[in-house]
Amino acid sequence: MSALWIAHVKVLDAEAYGKYAELAGPAIAKHGGVFLARGGRFVQLEGNERPRNVVARFPSLEAAVECYNSPEYQAALAHAKGASERDLMVVEETPTA
Repeated sequence: MSALWIAHVKVLDAEAYGKYAELAGPAIAKHGGVFLARGGRFVQLEGNERPRNVVARFPSLEAAVECYNSPEYQAALAHAKGASERDLMVVEETPTA
């Protein structure tokens, strides 16, 4: 079953976060991730607003977690730490009838 990687981000250092984004994209693609939303317009209806929101679909929850733990993604993540405030989760999708 496919899964969604959902990140809510407040960028504190655009230059460092740009390096993260440059490296994270290929790492995510390598693990079968496809971006559905990446920093587009949004409307915050409830909860805490973060100005950058990213959603990627992976073939499975396991593939998304494997991506996160991969050396490629961890190298990218090193640039985001301290350069952003982030919430990240992976949610398994509901099968459609």
